[in-house]
Amino acid sequence: MPTVRRLCHDFLDRQGLTTVFGNPGSNELPFLADLPDGFRYVLGLHEGAVVGMADGYAQASGRPVLVNLHAASGSGNAMGALTNAVASRTPLVVLAGQQVRPAIGPEANLASVDAQTLMKPLVGWAAEPACAEDVPRALAQAVFEARLQQRPTYLSVPYDDWSAEAGDNAPAVLDRRVERASVPGGEQARALVERVAAARRPALVLGGDIDSAGLFDDAVRLAERLGGPVWAAPSLFRLPFPNRHPQFRGVLPAGIAPVSEAFEGHDLVLVLGAPVFRYHEYLPGRYLPEGTRLVQVTEDASAAARAPMGEALVADPGAVIGLLLRSLDARGGPAGPYRPAPEPLTADGPSLHPEQVFAALRDELPEDTAYVVESTSTNSAWWRQMDLRRQGSYYFPAAGGLGFGLPGAVGVAMAQPGRPVVGVIGDGSANYGITALWTAAQHRVPLTIVLLRNGTYGALRWFGGLLGVPDAPGLDIPGLDFTRVAEGYGVRAQHVGGVEELRAVLAERPDHPRLIQVDTALTTPS
Repeated sequence: MPTVRRLCHDFLDRQGLTTVFGNPGSNELPFLADLPDGFRYVLGLHEGAVVGMADGYAQASGRPVLVNLHAASGSGNAMGALTNAVASRTPLVVLAGQQVRPAIGPEANLASVDAQTLMKPLVGWAAEPACAEDVPRALAQAVFEARLQQRPTYLSVPYDDWSAEAGDNAPAVLDRRVERASVPGGEQARALVERVAAARRPALVLGGDIDSAGLFDDAVRLAERLGGPVWAAPSLFRLPFPNRHPQFRGVLPAGIAPVSEAFEGHDLVLVLGAPVFRYHEYLPGRYLPEGTRLVQVTEDASAAARAPMGEALVADPGAVIGLLLRSLDARGGPAGPYRPAPEPLTADGPSLHPEQVFAALRDELPEDTAYVVESTSTNSAWWRQMDLRRQGSYYFPAAGGLGFGLPGAVGVAMAQPGRPVVGVIGDGSANYGITALWTAAQHRVPLTIVLLRNGTYGALRWFGGLLGVPDAPGLDIPGLDFTRVAEGYGVRAQHVGGVEELRAVLAERPDHPRLIQVDTALTTPS
């Protein structure tokens, strides 16, 4: 009779979850014992960095990833990072260690009391099996729930369960398959095509799910067939459309009134692969202009249910894009040439304007470079200068929680070793996930981190002005030197001064991780 551990290892192997991101405690060691040769354990030095790396890896690979965390304390450390994975709909399977069963009731040290409740409502599903024999089935449910919901799941397992016998019926889980098909029915398809075809001035809004699902090029074809303007949904975490395409109007502002203003004159707004909408700044107004109808297509049933306006169809956006491409006639001629980037702005004094940095990235790095960005104060400068035309070119913390960027860049680079990966990280956010540098060094990940140092929380300064509290305490962070920090973790680092020096350094193609620190002038996000 196989042990629970052996059966679970076999199940994970069959499901392709053989890369494990973790930071082990005593409760986790029994699961990690006898880990098969085909598995890879990626050690992170803090649970937040562990989840950030796994999040980036899962997004870039397009597959669920196993995260192994400690009980209450380790899981608690990871929860902030999990908010980004929830918002980006990343299928992480979080497996946490629990004390032995006799020690949970008396609340022995390292026991997680009511472990599944700890992670709710953050994760899509959470459980602790009632007995050891149910662990393989529960692990399978965690994997399938993560895939079906496209959301992290959480399973707490008492560590004495791993060495128990699995039971006669447990091996049946090894051959399980759970799949989902979500194609519009005949009447739904007909009504949708008629509505889009009848629109005089349709507008298209694309969400990060379009890029996550590999629909980037299909979205371009649909947009050019419709011939109207294209926006990216607000609070963007993946870029679903080339940002210099002549039909692209940018990322929608994250406020009710300015979103409504953007849709003025359009009779139909078709939203694909996005919530409606993830606002940030409270700028009240009408949700939609008079006479404008909105139709949302998403696989996320929760996003469809909670939307405050419009009609929603819970369906695969890829199937809907295919349906519209087959059914609609082209409305106009060719889209025209892509827009060139403007000359970058410059800054007074020794610091570089962020636009100068981003223009250097655009010019000196390969066109297929993937960027993981966590520098919110430079958002406007980023979109003015970058030219991103490939799928999977842009990753951003989906819930706005700091700490995804640097670990996420490590995870993306590990998932796509043949593609150049750059992390563009602000000095404020870098501190949240700085320990991921050690993992990058240990695995010799060919990753470039461009560290933008301006000595302040620039985005908070901007938001403070919006709220009428521009002088709040705790907004400045002077005295940080990330070159010395990086070298302490084993990553080569240098401080770059002028534009020409930056361009020369970026033109190099090292096979190891590196950090480039650049002093930048303070700018506003928008």
